[in-house]
Amino acid sequence: MTETSGRLLKLLSLLQTRRDWPGTELAQRLGVSGRTIRRDVERLRELGYPVDAVTGPAGGYRLHAGTAMPPLLLDDDEAVAIAVGLRTAAGASVAGIEETSIRALVKLEQVLPSHLRRRVNALQSVTSTLPASGPMVDPVALTTIAGACRDRECLSFDYESRDGTATHRVVEPHNLVNLGRRWYLVAWDCDRRDWRTFRIDRLRRAAVAAGRFDPRRVPGDDPAAYVAANLSGAVSRFQARVTLHAPAAEVRRRRYLWGQVSELDENTCEYRTSDDSLDWLAIRIGMLGVAFVVHEPPELVERFGVLAARFAAACVSDRSQRPNSRPTRPEPPPLPPDPPPPAPSPK
Repeated sequence: MTETSGRLLKLLSLLQTRRDWPGTELAQRLGVSGRTIRRDVERLRELGYPVDAVTGPAGGYRLHAGTAMPPLLLDDDEAVAIAVGLRTAAGASVAGIEETSIRALVKLEQVLPSHLRRRVNALQSVTSTLPASGPMVDPVALTTIAGACRDRECLSFDYESRDGTATHRVVEPHNLVNLGRRWYLVAWDCDRRDWRTFRIDRLRRAAVAAGRFDPRRVPGDDPAAYVAANLSGAVSRFQARVTLHAPAAEVRRRRYLWGQVSELDENTCEYRTSDDSLDWLAIRIGMLGVAFVVHEPPELVERFGVLAARFAAACVSDRSQRPNSRPTRPEPPPLPPDPPPPAPSPK
């Protein structure tokens, strides 16, 4: 490979990693003059790469989306990461991504060197995933939001809250967070002057708004933890108050807690949690695995009675009462009593 060809590949790789590059910084990275950078940019344009000049005090360059997909330069780790991601994308919660992922994976594996293909196969052979069962999100909206987060560009969209209220929002997007079945956006709401969490599947017509912003610090410096804290503290339709017959420290170690625990005495504690579904609320309390008493809401007390009757009906002892069960065999008649022992003979 000639020096010029190698430098073109390095320049292309840099342009693919960031939105805008000042010409002086590119020249420093490659150890050449600004004039050489301009000539190399012209060569990339001749090869079909849409490189635009960026106006400004320092000037610069930007690789934008053209009419066709140009070749991408990937190092070994990037290629492995993409291949593994494509193989597991069929279980993702992004609408329509399954078939597209398979087509992209076929193209990528055709050009993967054998040692990289072995790495991908080894990781995939010991990895299992469950298909997503939550709401599906629009991949176009997801990539639009991700790009705005990366480039620190304001974002506008229509949003429907949990109670069905429709609003229009203009935000400074910070991070996308995936928690199990759902995607969330952590953003600074420009109108409400505060941090907000938005579910991506409730978001419509996302578009980049005019203006960029300086990044703010998310409370706690952890977007995922911020979303989880907001969800656990969110006010839902049904608010439950339950007495648990177990020490508070023991209950707090439970995996499916999702609520607040306060100690009553050394052997009991109060558990408060909420949900929009009575069934999920009952199951969550039952999965704690301790004895409990439900105080409120009355709808939950009634729901527990319905569920208890349903579970009891599923555990009937007489198999003949169960649907599709085999008829039971009749019990055999009792055996006759043993005869009395013979009387002793006279001497």
